[in-house]
This record gives sequence, C-alpha cells and structure tokens, in this order.
Amino acid sequence: MSLRLVVTGTDTGIGKTVFAAGLTAALGASYWKPVQSGLEEETDSETVARLARLPAERVIPEAWRLRTPASPHLAAELDGVAIDPDALTPPDVAGPLVIEGAGGLLVPLTRRVLTVDVFARWGLPVVLVARTALGTINHTLLSLEALRARDVSVAGVALVGEEHADNASAIAEFSGAPVLGRLPILPELTPERLAEAFAAGFDLSSLAR
Repeated sequence: MSLRLVVTGTDTGIGKTVFAAGLTAALGASYWKPVQSGLEEETDSETVARLARLPAERVIPEAWRLRTPASPHLAAELDGVAIDPDALTPPDVAGPLVIEGAGGLLVPLTRRVLTVDVFARWGLPVVLVARTALGTINHTLLSLEALRARDVSVAGVALVGEEHADNASAIAEFSGAPVLGRLPILPELTPERLAEAFAAGFDLSSLAR
C-alpha cells in the first residue's frame, strides 16, 4: 500500500497547511482536506494546490465544505448540516496521500466526536506540526500524549518558525518522537521557495519505513 499520512497541528494558524503543501509536493502525493471551515478566503485545498502545483485530479474534494470559519461542529450547526464522522474514510488513490485535519487534535467535528477520534479509527501515521516559539514544548507534548492515549502512530514532529534548537531537542527528548525538521517563515511564499526550504529543512527518509 502506498504511503498515507495525516497532518495535524498543535493549534490553528501555525503553518500546517503550508507544511502540508510542501510535504505533498515532496512526496508527489495527492491531498485531501476532509472538512473545510470557512469559504470566503482561499481554502486549504486551494492553497495546497497552488503551492504544491497539483493537478486537479490530485486534490480530493472535501467531504464537508462549511461557510463559517469556526470549529467544524459549530460551523456545521450554523450551516444547518450534520457532519457524519463515520462517513469520513480516506480515499483510495494511486500513490501517496496527505490528509490534513482541521485545526488541532481536540477540535470537535460534532458535539460528540473529536478530530483525533477519527484519526484513531483510520489507524494512519500522523505528522504533528508545531510552532518553534515559546509555549511549543507544552503544546506539542500535550498533543503527542493525546495521540498516544488513543494508540495513534506518530510519524514525527515538524516545526515551523525561527530556529529554537533547545525547543526542538526538548520535544524529542521528552516525547521520544522524531523531529523531522523545520520550515522557516518564508517572506516570499511561492512554490519554488517552499520546495527549496522544504528540501533543505526536512529529512523524509524515516516516513518511508
């Protein structure tokens, strides 16, 4: 079976989608965002398609597209729709697949089901995206504990931001999870610059094992 990875984050707005674009391009993968909240601005699928230069057939349509930029459970209620978590199943595609979750692990999809509960059902390895800045050790270790409490395989931690070597080493030492690398904040975010920074910042060899 081809490599399938779930990309999640310690929080929202930390660069998870940009990392997912870099990962998708580097792996030559398809991309799927199961639930998209907020449609007025560029969606995550559109951002990844642009930054990874994906053809349309490698961008899998979202299962739910919600107008309100809020937690999926609330956005769905405001839209008058009901998300069925059991209907969320990774698509069968040729080649690698990158799946990007909504926000962090404990984001509610419904009033009863958290995002991480769906990840646990899938049984796929997860890459956790985290900031490099102050507070990241706490947020990252808590997120890793949430994954391990549900027996979710952790493929590694990907850091985004300025270099803070001690934060990276502390996360690795306390958690035992591999730190895959770091993506700097790019002043000019283009497909070319992202590909260069991703290749320089990450060693993906462990993901193929």
